[in-house]
Amino acid sequence: MKGMTAFRGIPRSVWMLGLVSLFMDISSEMIHSLLPVFLVVGLGASALSLGIIEGIAESTALITKVFSGFLSDWLGKRKVLAVAGYAIGTLTKPLFAMADGVGLVLTARFLDRIGKGIRGAPRDALLADVTTAEQRGAAFGLRQSLDTAGAFIGPLLASVLMFATSDNFRSVFWIAVLPGIIAVTLLAFGVEEPAHREGEKKGRPIKLADIKKLGRSYWFIVAFGSIFTLARFSEAFILLRAQGVGVQASLIPFFMVLMNVVYTLCAYPVGVLSDKLGRMGMLSAGCLVLVASDIVFALASGYALVACGAALWGLHMGLTQGIFSTLVADTSPANIRGSAFGIFSLATGIAMLMASMLAGWLWDVAGPAATFWAGATFALVGYTGLLIRRRHIGTF
Repeated sequence: MKGMTAFRGIPRSVWMLGLVSLFMDISSEMIHSLLPVFLVVGLGASALSLGIIEGIAESTALITKVFSGFLSDWLGKRKVLAVAGYAIGTLTKPLFAMADGVGLVLTARFLDRIGKGIRGAPRDALLADVTTAEQRGAAFGLRQSLDTAGAFIGPLLASVLMFATSDNFRSVFWIAVLPGIIAVTLLAFGVEEPAHREGEKKGRPIKLADIKKLGRSYWFIVAFGSIFTLARFSEAFILLRAQGVGVQASLIPFFMVLMNVVYTLCAYPVGVLSDKLGRMGMLSAGCLVLVASDIVFALASGYALVACGAALWGLHMGLTQGIFSTLVADTSPANIRGSAFGIFSLATGIAMLMASMLAGWLWDVAGPAATFWAGATFALVGYTGLLIRRRHIGTF
């Protein structure tokens, strides 16, 4: 009942931002759920090439957030940057359909993730601006659930369309443009930016003195988030693992569907629980679930274990990703919240690049199992750090 009360009390703008994320994720995941196989099988790319492309793409998105976050604080405006980012992401989708080599795919992924980076920090800061601290976990959890609903609807649509088009990758990529257009339209006309509170400075450059207001708890989250990101390299390797055990191309997106269904079902309840019980326990559980997922993938030799690994991966995402955003909002002053999200994304972006490149290298030289054993090791390191924090410093 309390969860339903929190659900009903969430502001309209949070719902609209969630729907924007849903439609953009449908668009993106229709492409990304097929892209690893399209690259490796269709274009002849190596696993290392896939790792480099995914590492550059995802880290670009995270690193770009630092600049858009600072800019949103400086301008005192979040929405205009978010609209620009979603528009860029939508405009890059046709490049995937036209790609005849790895170079254009890399260009498309790079530009697409720049768009994601531009919109990410302003959107998260905007969401924090329109919520109270008491409902923030629930609000971020709801947005994450809607976002992730798109992340399983997209692969499901991709799989259906692959059947309907006799495995025509390019036709599916063209159709993926449409939900992106819907996302941009919803954001432009459905979300209102809140008025600035009395006494809050609007539109001024961010100074070093402002950044110094970010305390020890915030920097711990940055450090832990970076270590944790080393453990959760690009999900493209999950799809490649499915292909490696013999799953046909048209069925591979179903593993993304499974992962994201679990993620969607968990994210909002976890956010509500974190508002009532604290955030750190959720992160601890997420670390252990990620270890279990990596072990299952390392040992997988058939469909069933890959499916189990994908479900556990989705569970760890539900336990951690919305909580990270909530903790950044909890530990940063309102007037530099965009910058705080940006700095967090810069650190985790560098870690994502390193993780995906390492995963691709290990895959090529030592096999898939080595990639996932390495991920489990980093997750255990992160879990150890959380135990030390809780024992010697305390929790949030």
